[in-house]
Amino acid sequence: MNRIILIKYGELTTKKGNRNFFINTLYNNIKEKLKKFDVKIHKDRARMYIEFNDSDLDDIKKNIDKVFGIHTYHIAYIVNTNMDDIKAEIVNIMKSISFKTFKVESKRSDKSFELGSQEMSRILGGVILKNIDDIHVDVHNPDVLVKVEIREKNSYIYLNSYKGSGGYPVGTQPKGMLMLSGGIDSPVAGYLAMKRGVKLDAVYFEAIPHTSLDARNKVITLTKKLALYGGNINLHIVNFTPIQEEIYKNCSPNYCITIMRRMMYRIMEKICNTHKGFAIINGESIGQVASQTLTSMKVINSVTNMPVIRPVACLDKLEIIDIAKKIDTYETSILPYEDCCTVFVPKHPVINPKIDQAIIEEEKFDYKKMVDDAVTGLDTIRITEDAFNKFKNLL
Repeated sequence: MNRIILIKYGELTTKKGNRNFFINTLYNNIKEKLKKFDVKIHKDRARMYIEFNDSDLDDIKKNIDKVFGIHTYHIAYIVNTNMDDIKAEIVNIMKSISFKTFKVESKRSDKSFELGSQEMSRILGGVILKNIDDIHVDVHNPDVLVKVEIREKNSYIYLNSYKGSGGYPVGTQPKGMLMLSGGIDSPVAGYLAMKRGVKLDAVYFEAIPHTSLDARNKVITLTKKLALYGGNINLHIVNFTPIQEEIYKNCSPNYCITIMRRMMYRIMEKICNTHKGFAIINGESIGQVASQTLTSMKVINSVTNMPVIRPVACLDKLEIIDIAKKIDTYETSILPYEDCCTVFVPKHPVINPKIDQAIIEEEKFDYKKMVDDAVTGLDTIRITEDAFNKFKNLL
Protein backbone atom coordinates (compact mmCIF):
# COMPACT_ATOMS: atom_id res chain seq x y z
CA MET A 1 0.00 0.00 0.00
CA ASN A 2 1.48 3.31 -1.12
CA ARG A 3 1.61 6.02 1.56
CA ILE A 4 2.43 9.70 1.86
CA ILE A 5 2.62 12.24 4.68
CA LEU A 6 -0.31 14.64 4.29
CA ILE A 7 0.24 18.02 5.98
CA LYS A 8 -2.56 20.39 6.96
CA TYR A 9 -1.72 24.08 7.33
CA GLY A 10 -4.12 25.26 10.02
CA GLU A 11 -3.52 28.93 10.85
CA LEU A 12 -1.82 29.56 7.50
CA THR A 13 -5.20 29.27 5.78
CA THR A 14 -6.30 32.56 7.39
CA LYS A 15 -3.73 34.55 5.44
CA LYS A 16 -5.78 35.08 2.26
CA GLY A 17 -3.70 37.35 -0.02
CA ASN A 18 -0.40 36.34 1.65
CA ARG A 19 -1.23 32.66 1.76
CA ASN A 20 1.17 31.62 -1.00
CA PHE A 21 4.05 33.38 0.77
CA PHE A 22 3.37 31.47 3.99
CA ILE A 23 2.94 28.14 2.18
CA ASN A 24 6.13 28.64 0.15
CA THR A 25 8.07 29.50 3.32
CA LEU A 26 6.75 26.37 5.02
CA TYR A 27 7.66 24.31 1.94
CA ASN A 28 11.23 25.65 2.00
CA ASN A 29 11.55 25.03 5.75
CA ILE A 30 10.34 21.43 5.43
CA LYS A 31 12.60 20.87 2.43
CA GLU A 32 15.60 22.12 4.43
CA LYS A 33 14.59 20.04 7.47
CA LEU A 34 14.30 16.84 5.42
CA LYS A 35 17.27 17.39 3.10
CA LYS A 36 19.08 14.29 4.40
CA PHE A 37 16.14 12.04 3.46
CA ASP A 38 15.03 10.73 0.08
CA VAL A 39 11.71 12.58 -0.13
CA LYS A 40 9.61 14.41 -2.70
CA ILE A 41 7.48 17.31 -1.49
CA HIS A 42 4.43 18.67 -3.34
CA LYS A 43 2.17 21.52 -2.29
CA ASP A 44 -1.05 23.25 -3.15
CA ARG A 45 -3.16 25.87 -1.37
CA ALA A 46 -4.90 23.28 0.81
CA ARG A 47 -2.32 20.60 1.60
CA MET A 48 1.29 19.54 1.37
CA TYR A 49 2.31 16.00 0.44
CA ILE A 50 5.58 14.22 1.24
CA GLU A 51 6.60 11.01 -0.54
CA PHE A 52 9.02 9.01 1.63
CA ASN A 53 10.76 5.69 2.13
CA ASP A 54 9.04 3.58 4.77
CA SER A 55 12.31 2.92 6.60
CA ASP A 56 12.74 6.67 7.23
CA LEU A 57 9.26 7.38 8.56
CA ASP A 58 10.03 7.55 12.29
CA ASP A 59 13.00 9.89 11.78
CA ILE A 60 11.05 12.06 9.34
CA LYS A 61 8.24 12.44 11.87
CA LYS A 62 10.72 13.59 14.55
CA ASN A 63 11.98 16.28 12.18
CA ILE A 64 8.50 17.39 11.06
CA ASP A 65 7.49 17.80 14.71
CA LYS A 66 9.99 20.68 14.96
CA VAL A 67 8.70 22.66 11.96
CA PHE A 68 6.40 25.57 12.78
CA GLY A 69 3.41 26.19 10.53
CA ILE A 70 2.01 22.65 10.58
CA HIS A 71 -1.36 22.21 12.27
CA THR A 72 -1.67 18.42 11.89
CA TYR A 73 -0.24 15.74 9.65
CA HIS A 74 -1.31 12.24 8.71
CA ILE A 75 0.22 9.08 7.27
CA ALA A 76 -2.20 8.67 4.37
CA TYR A 77 -2.76 5.83 1.91
CA ILE A 78 -3.02 6.91 -1.75
CA VAL A 79 -5.80 5.48 -3.90
CA ASN A 80 -7.24 6.24 -7.32
CA THR A 81 -10.35 8.40 -7.18
CA ASN A 82 -12.98 5.80 -8.02
CA MET A 83 -15.31 3.91 -5.71
CA ASP A 84 -14.09 0.38 -6.46
CA ASP A 85 -10.47 1.25 -5.67
CA ILE A 86 -11.45 3.18 -2.55
CA LYS A 87 -13.57 0.29 -1.25
CA ALA A 88 -10.84 -2.27 -1.86
CA GLU A 89 -8.14 -0.12 -0.23
CA ILE A 90 -10.19 0.73 2.86
CA VAL A 91 -10.93 -2.98 3.47
CA ASN A 92 -7.21 -3.84 3.14
CA ILE A 93 -6.28 -1.08 5.59
CA MET A 94 -8.88 -2.05 8.17
CA LYS A 95 -7.96 -5.74 7.98
CA SER A 96 -4.36 -4.82 8.86
CA ILE A 97 -5.27 -3.37 12.28
CA SER A 98 -7.10 -4.54 15.42
CA PHE A 99 -10.28 -2.71 16.54
CA LYS A 100 -13.82 -3.25 17.74
CA THR A 101 -15.52 0.05 16.86
CA PHE A 102 -15.02 2.54 14.06
CA LYS A 103 -16.42 5.59 12.32
CA VAL A 104 -15.93 6.83 8.74
CA GLU A 105 -15.71 10.55 7.89
CA SER A 106 -15.50 11.59 4.23
CA LYS A 107 -14.68 14.91 2.63
CA ARG A 108 -15.41 15.50 -1.06
CA SER A 109 -13.01 18.23 -2.26
CA ASP A 110 -13.60 17.17 -5.87
CA LYS A 111 -17.20 18.31 -6.35
CA SER A 112 -17.46 16.43 -9.66
CA PHE A 113 -17.29 13.11 -7.79
CA GLU A 114 -20.64 11.35 -8.04
CA LEU A 115 -21.26 10.80 -4.31
CA GLY A 116 -21.62 13.34 -1.53
CA SER A 117 -19.61 13.18 1.69
CA GLN A 118 -22.35 11.69 3.90
CA GLU A 119 -23.32 9.09 1.34
CA MET A 120 -19.65 8.15 0.89
CA SER A 121 -19.25 7.63 4.62
CA ARG A 122 -22.39 5.47 4.79
CA ILE A 123 -21.34 3.27 1.86
CA LEU A 124 -17.74 2.79 3.07
CA GLY A 125 -18.93 2.02 6.60
CA GLY A 126 -21.17 -0.69 5.14
CA VAL A 127 -18.27 -2.15 3.16
CA ILE A 128 -16.14 -2.40 6.31
CA LEU A 129 -18.96 -4.06 8.26
CA LYS A 130 -19.55 -6.55 5.47
CA ASN A 131 -15.90 -7.62 5.19
CA ILE A 132 -14.73 -7.67 8.83
CA ASP A 133 -16.38 -9.73 11.59
CA ASP A 134 -17.23 -8.76 15.17
CA ILE A 135 -17.06 -4.98 14.76
CA HIS A 136 -19.62 -2.18 14.90
CA VAL A 137 -19.99 1.55 14.27
CA ASP A 138 -19.57 4.03 17.14
CA VAL A 139 -20.08 7.62 16.02
CA HIS A 140 -19.20 9.11 19.44
CA ASN A 141 -16.09 7.33 20.70
CA PRO A 142 -14.74 4.90 18.08
CA ASP A 143 -11.54 2.89 18.48
CA VAL A 144 -10.61 3.94 14.94
CA LEU A 145 -11.63 7.08 13.07
CA VAL A 146 -11.27 6.50 9.33
CA LYS A 147 -10.96 9.65 7.21
CA VAL A 148 -11.33 9.73 3.43
CA GLU A 149 -10.50 12.77 1.29
CA ILE A 150 -11.76 12.74 -2.29
CA ARG A 151 -9.63 14.75 -4.71
CA GLU A 152 -9.50 14.97 -8.49
CA LYS A 153 -6.54 12.70 -9.29
CA ASN A 154 -5.89 10.76 -6.10
CA SER A 155 -7.82 10.26 -2.91
CA TYR A 156 -6.43 9.69 0.56
CA ILE A 157 -7.37 7.39 3.42
CA TYR A 158 -5.87 7.83 6.87
CA LEU A 159 -6.51 6.63 10.41
CA ASN A 160 -4.02 8.56 12.48
CA SER A 161 -3.56 12.23 13.25
CA TYR A 162 -0.35 13.79 14.57
CA LYS A 163 -0.36 17.24 16.11
CA GLY A 164 2.11 19.66 14.54
CA SER A 165 3.88 22.55 16.24
CA GLY A 166 1.35 25.07 14.92
CA GLY A 167 2.08 28.77 14.52
CA TYR A 168 3.68 30.32 11.45
CA PRO A 169 6.74 29.15 9.50
CA VAL A 170 10.00 30.68 10.70
CA GLY A 171 10.98 33.41 8.25
CA THR A 172 7.50 34.81 7.65
CA GLN A 173 8.49 37.60 10.06
CA PRO A 174 11.78 39.53 10.04
CA LYS A 175 14.62 38.86 12.43
CA GLY A 176 14.34 39.42 16.17
CA MET A 177 17.26 39.63 18.62
CA LEU A 178 16.85 37.26 21.57
CA MET A 179 18.51 38.18 24.87
CA LEU A 180 19.63 34.64 25.67
CA SER A 181 20.87 34.00 29.19
CA GLY A 182 21.61 30.60 30.65
CA GLY A 183 18.30 30.54 32.51
CA ILE A 184 15.02 28.74 31.92
CA ASP A 185 12.94 31.63 30.59
CA SER A 186 14.84 33.11 27.64
CA PRO A 187 15.14 29.89 25.55
CA VAL A 188 11.37 29.43 25.96
CA ALA A 189 10.85 33.04 24.85
CA GLY A 190 12.95 32.35 21.76
CA TYR A 191 10.96 29.20 20.98
CA LEU A 192 7.64 31.06 21.28
CA ALA A 193 8.88 33.92 19.10
CA MET A 194 9.92 31.45 16.40
CA LYS A 195 6.46 29.90 16.64
CA ARG A 196 5.08 33.24 15.42
CA GLY A 197 7.38 33.15 12.40
CA VAL A 198 10.25 35.27 13.78
CA LYS A 199 13.76 34.46 12.59
CA LEU A 200 16.23 34.65 15.48
CA ASP A 201 19.66 35.94 16.27
CA ALA A 202 20.70 35.49 19.91
CA VAL A 203 22.75 37.80 22.15
CA TYR A 204 24.57 36.59 25.26
CA PHE A 205 26.06 39.01 27.79
CA GLU A 206 29.06 37.50 29.54
CA ALA A 207 31.28 38.95 32.24
CA ILE A 208 34.45 36.88 32.40
CA PRO A 209 36.08 36.30 34.91
CA HIS A 210 32.90 36.78 36.97
CA THR A 211 31.16 34.31 34.65
CA SER A 212 32.84 31.18 33.32
CA LEU A 213 33.45 29.55 29.95
CA ASP A 214 31.12 26.81 31.21
CA ALA A 215 28.37 29.43 31.32
CA ARG A 216 29.17 30.40 27.71
CA ASN A 217 29.12 26.76 26.58
CA LYS A 218 25.78 26.34 28.31
CA VAL A 219 24.33 29.18 26.20
CA ILE A 220 25.89 27.73 23.04
CA THR A 221 24.14 24.42 23.81
CA LEU A 222 20.82 26.22 24.33
CA THR A 223 21.28 27.99 20.99
CA LYS A 224 21.92 24.66 19.29
CA LYS A 225 18.68 23.30 20.74
CA LEU A 226 16.74 26.35 19.47
CA ALA A 227 18.34 25.92 16.04
CA LEU A 228 16.48 22.61 15.72
CA TYR A 229 13.26 24.64 15.49
CA GLY A 230 14.36 27.77 13.66
CA GLY A 231 17.34 26.88 11.51
CA ASN A 232 20.67 28.68 11.64
CA ILE A 233 21.11 31.19 14.48
CA ASN A 234 23.89 33.76 14.91
CA LEU A 235 24.93 33.91 18.57
CA HIS A 236 26.46 37.31 19.38
CA ILE A 237 28.57 37.29 22.57
CA VAL A 238 28.95 40.65 24.33
CA ASN A 239 31.88 41.34 26.65
CA PHE A 240 29.89 42.99 29.44
CA THR A 241 32.64 42.91 32.07
CA PRO A 242 33.86 46.55 31.79
CA ILE A 243 30.34 47.97 31.98
CA GLN A 244 29.24 45.70 34.80
CA GLU A 245 32.33 46.49 36.89
CA GLU A 246 31.80 50.23 36.41
CA ILE A 247 28.16 49.93 37.46
CA TYR A 248 28.98 48.12 40.68
CA LYS A 249 31.90 50.43 41.38
CA ASN A 250 30.00 53.70 40.93
CA CYS A 251 26.22 53.21 41.27
CA SER A 252 24.02 52.78 44.32
CA PRO A 253 23.69 49.05 45.02
CA ASN A 254 19.91 49.00 44.91
CA TYR A 255 19.95 50.55 41.41
CA CYS A 256 22.67 48.31 39.95
CA ILE A 257 20.27 45.81 38.34
CA THR A 258 18.19 48.62 36.83
CA ILE A 259 21.25 50.33 35.35
CA MET A 260 22.67 47.04 34.10
CA ARG A 261 19.45 46.23 32.24
CA ARG A 262 19.29 49.73 30.76
CA MET A 263 22.82 49.25 29.42
CA MET A 264 21.85 45.90 27.94
CA TYR A 265 18.89 47.46 26.14
CA ARG A 266 21.12 50.18 24.70
CA ILE A 267 23.50 47.52 23.43
CA MET A 268 20.63 45.44 22.05
CA GLU A 269 19.28 48.40 20.08
CA LYS A 270 22.67 49.00 18.47
CA ILE A 271 23.03 45.29 17.64
CA CYS A 272 19.56 45.36 16.06
CA ASN A 273 20.52 48.34 13.95
CA THR A 274 23.78 46.72 12.87
CA HIS A 275 22.44 43.21 12.19
CA LYS A 276 18.98 44.03 10.78
CA GLY A 277 16.97 43.11 13.86
CA PHE A 278 13.40 44.41 14.04
CA ALA A 279 12.71 43.72 17.72
CA ILE A 280 14.30 42.82 21.04
CA ILE A 281 13.03 39.55 22.51
CA ASN A 282 13.62 38.42 26.08
CA GLY A 283 12.38 36.08 28.80
CA GLU A 284 11.02 38.65 31.22
CA SER A 285 7.97 37.50 33.19
CA ILE A 286 5.94 40.12 35.05
CA GLY A 287 6.85 40.27 38.72
CA GLN A 288 9.18 37.27 38.68
CA VAL A 289 12.21 39.28 39.89
CA ALA A 290 12.82 42.87 40.96
CA SER A 291 13.67 44.12 37.45
CA GLN A 292 10.46 42.65 36.05
CA THR A 293 7.83 44.68 37.86
CA LEU A 294 5.87 46.91 35.49
CA THR A 295 7.54 49.96 37.01
CA SER A 296 11.00 48.51 36.41
CA MET A 297 10.11 47.45 32.87
CA LYS A 298 9.00 51.01 32.06
CA VAL A 299 12.22 52.56 33.43
CA ILE A 300 14.45 49.99 31.71
CA ASN A 301 12.50 50.10 28.44
CA SER A 302 12.74 53.90 28.23
CA VAL A 303 16.28 53.80 26.80
CA THR A 304 15.21 52.22 23.50
CA ASN A 305 12.68 52.82 20.76
CA MET A 306 12.92 49.22 19.54
CA PRO A 307 9.88 46.98 20.05
CA VAL A 308 10.49 44.69 23.03
CA ILE A 309 8.69 41.33 22.77
CA ARG A 310 8.21 39.36 26.01
CA PRO A 311 6.60 36.03 25.00
CA VAL A 312 6.51 34.62 28.55
CA ALA A 313 5.46 37.86 30.27
CA CYS A 314 2.11 36.47 31.47
CA LEU A 315 3.14 32.85 32.12
CA ASP A 316 3.92 31.57 35.60
CA LYS A 317 7.16 29.71 36.30
CA LEU A 318 5.60 26.25 36.15
CA GLU A 319 4.10 26.97 32.72
CA ILE A 320 7.50 28.14 31.49
CA ILE A 321 9.19 25.04 32.91
CA ASP A 322 6.67 22.79 31.15
CA ILE A 323 7.58 24.35 27.79
CA ALA A 324 11.31 24.17 28.60
CA LYS A 325 10.98 20.45 29.23
CA LYS A 326 8.98 19.99 26.04
CA ILE A 327 11.69 21.63 23.91
CA ASP A 328 14.56 19.95 25.82
CA THR A 329 16.19 23.10 27.19
CA TYR A 330 15.30 22.65 30.86
CA GLU A 331 18.09 20.28 31.89
CA THR A 332 20.68 22.53 30.25
CA SER A 333 19.19 25.69 31.77
CA ILE A 334 19.44 24.38 35.35
CA LEU A 335 23.15 23.59 35.09
CA PRO A 336 24.82 25.55 37.95
CA TYR A 337 26.79 28.12 35.94
CA GLU A 338 25.99 31.76 36.75
CA ASP A 339 25.39 34.40 34.10
CA CYS A 340 26.01 38.12 34.42
CA CYS A 341 22.45 38.72 35.68
CA THR A 342 22.97 36.51 38.73
CA VAL A 343 26.43 37.67 39.83
CA PHE A 344 26.70 40.81 41.98
CA VAL A 345 23.00 40.70 42.84
CA PRO A 346 22.35 43.29 45.59
CA LYS A 347 20.49 42.32 48.75
CA HIS A 348 17.69 44.82 48.17
CA PRO A 349 17.30 45.76 44.48
CA VAL A 350 14.80 48.53 43.89
CA ILE A 351 11.45 47.23 42.63
CA ASN A 352 9.94 50.64 41.79
CA PRO A 353 12.83 52.62 40.30
CA LYS A 354 12.49 56.23 39.14
CA ILE A 355 13.72 57.30 35.72
CA ASP A 356 15.23 60.52 37.10
CA GLN A 357 17.25 58.57 39.68
CA ALA A 358 18.37 56.03 37.07
CA ILE A 359 19.72 58.87 34.92
CA ILE A 360 21.60 60.29 37.93
CA GLU A 361 23.15 56.90 38.61
CA GLU A 362 24.24 56.52 34.97
CA GLU A 363 25.95 59.91 34.99
CA LYS A 364 28.43 58.57 37.55
CA PHE A 365 30.46 56.92 34.76
CA ASP A 366 31.07 57.38 31.03
CA TYR A 367 28.95 54.58 29.63
CA LYS A 368 28.41 55.76 26.05
CA LYS A 369 31.84 54.80 24.74
CA MET A 370 31.70 51.55 26.70
CA VAL A 371 28.40 50.66 25.03
CA ASP A 372 29.89 51.40 21.61
CA ASP A 373 32.97 49.31 22.42
CA ALA A 374 30.79 46.39 23.53
CA VAL A 375 28.97 46.41 20.18
CA THR A 376 32.19 46.80 18.18
CA GLY A 377 33.80 43.92 20.03
CA LEU A 378 31.06 41.35 19.44
CA ASP A 379 32.17 37.74 19.07
CA THR A 380 29.71 35.98 16.74
CA ILE A 381 29.26 32.22 16.43
CA ARG A 382 27.16 30.70 13.64
CA ILE A 383 25.01 27.91 15.11
CA THR A 384 23.47 25.42 12.66
CA GLU A 385 21.30 22.36 13.07
CA ASP A 386 24.04 20.28 11.47
CA ALA A 387 26.45 21.55 14.11
CA PHE A 388 24.01 20.38 16.79
CA ASN A 389 23.82 16.89 15.29
CA LYS A 390 27.62 16.68 15.20
CA PHE A 391 27.67 17.94 18.79
CA LYS A 392 25.24 15.18 19.87
CA ASN A 393 27.44 12.52 18.29
CA LEU A 394 30.37 13.63 20.45
CA LEU A 395 28.46 13.19 23.70
